[in-house]
Amino acid sequence: MICENHTRVTEFILLGFTNNLEMQVSLFILFLIIYTVTLLGNFLIITVTSVDSALQTPMYFFLRNLSLLEVCFTLVMVPKMLVDLLSSRKIISFVGCGIQMYFFFFFGSSECFLLSMMAYDRFVAIGNPLRYSVIMNRPLCLWMVLGSWMSGVPVSMLQTAWLMALPFCGPNTIDHFFCDGPPVLQLVTQDTTMYEMQALASTLLFIMFPFSLILVSYTRIIITILRMSSATGRQKAFSTCSSHLIVVSLFYGTASLTYLRPKSNQSPESKKLVSLSYTVITPMLNPIIYSLRNNEVKGAVKRTFTQKVLQKLDVF
Repeated sequence: MICENHTRVTEFILLGFTNNLEMQVSLFILFLIIYTVTLLGNFLIITVTSVDSALQTPMYFFLRNLSLLEVCFTLVMVPKMLVDLLSSRKIISFVGCGIQMYFFFFFGSSECFLLSMMAYDRFVAIGNPLRYSVIMNRPLCLWMVLGSWMSGVPVSMLQTAWLMALPFCGPNTIDHFFCDGPPVLQLVTQDTTMYEMQALASTLLFIMFPFSLILVSYTRIIITILRMSSATGRQKAFSTCSSHLIVVSLFYGTASLTYLRPKSNQSPESKKLVSLSYTVITPMLNPIIYSLRNNEVKGAVKRTFTQKVLQKLDVF
């Protein structure tokens, strides 16, 4: 089916969360606070891991890139969502919708692979501690991070270009708070079986494949930990992985509910809540999880702020 020029959709209306004005203002304040905490937390991680000499290791190099990814990831959806909460008409152009969808897929796929690289880093640190600095050398870490960032390019281009090339001749109301694949797919005015098959294949490749690498890494980590004779050693080894495990569980657990079933029978409200968890809540929790559960990060934060205070005192 091909749309005539005068009937093809040129803009979309995002329904968001509610039409109640008081509720919209309350949600705006809530999400603005969450977004502010997200930016402050992730920029704090980026700053501390960049300037503190004790954190110049592969683990914190990956963590710094994860925080940068989280900042970019939220930047794609949250500012537009905040503006829409204070707007009477929540409109996004057809091109704007495609751009938002592209970068959402790009940063989401990149994060999947970066989390798998972080799991491999923990495996090497625990399984080969004496050779850790040799194996995880700087060139390898740079290539791993670069590969993680670039892995989002093919899936985002394929998913976005194919979906936005489909005919949108009828309704233009998206029952969501941003241009995500599944809700936009529901507006296509032709059979979408081929696209859904491709989307499922892409999901398995770009979400489940890195998740499989994480499972393999942690299976070997657990085996290594269980073979340790010292209880203190086992506890210390597990503590270095616990933050990463929590982040992986939060991210993959919620994302798989959406993308393994593009046209699931979940209510729109349920889908919005699931999407909120990995687009808004998880990016806020990640720096908190890594900060509260990591003594090295907490120590680095204290040292950084102490140095800033001393520098200001010297000026006076």
